[in-house]
Amino acid sequence: MAFFAGIDVGSVTTKAVIVADGELGVYHVAPSGANYRLAAQKVMEEALAKAGLALDDLAYIVATGYGAANADFAAQQVTDISCCARGVNRLFPQVRTVIEIGGQASRIIRVNAEGRATNFVVSERCAAGSGRFLQVIARVLQIDLEDVGPLSLKAKNPVTYTTGCAVFGESEAISRVAEGTPKEDILAGVHNALAAKISNLLERVGLEEECAITGGGALDVGLIMRVEQRLGVHLLVPPQPQITAALGAALLAEERSPISPA
Repeated sequence: MAFFAGIDVGSVTTKAVIVADGELGVYHVAPSGANYRLAAQKVMEEALAKAGLALDDLAYIVATGYGAANADFAAQQVTDISCCARGVNRLFPQVRTVIEIGGQASRIIRVNAEGRATNFVVSERCAAGSGRFLQVIARVLQIDLEDVGPLSLKAKNPVTYTTGCAVFGESEAISRVAEGTPKEDILAGVHNALAAKISNLLERVGLEEECAITGGGALDVGLIMRVEQRLGVHLLVPPQPQITAALGAALLAEERSPISPA
């Protein structure tokens, strides 16, 4: 049996996936930190340890993500757009539109039946259009990121943000805290702001159902709810949404390897 791996070196987290015969074997996720090269090495080592394998046991490795160049043990680099499309297609073959909310940016990807990206659009280089905005506001509110979604579901009067900039959004959140605005209303307001940006992106490429949401933002149940309300569609969510691109990279490694699977 031949083993293949994909590694997604993102701005916030690094993910490694190992597959065999097209099936997910093991994966590992860890913060990227300030040293992407070290993060890539450690995450791959952890994934290999879980699988009981050594690096030499992998027939082919594909790297993707913001810091893909730092995974110098990979044989090839592939865009995260292609890897995300391929990963979602394996999980949900019926999906034609993918919403990816990452730490650096949000993306809308149109996918065909073969798992290839046919069109895409990426948010502007501003934290307000990505999961980074949620991290910023969570820090202001002094709550853990994993608590953001459940807490936001309790909102009764979501805040309306008057800015599309994360820096000013942070200042606005601080002002709201000083005014005594409930944390859940502040968070629901952030979710609404992100949902509006995602809706604007979708207008540029079109929404074809079915639709999936992936990336770290897909771990936030409150954000998923607000996006569904804004778009009027049901979103499919992968079991481990953070590893979708790494899974796609591993599947592409299996397809592109000069060594045929055993």
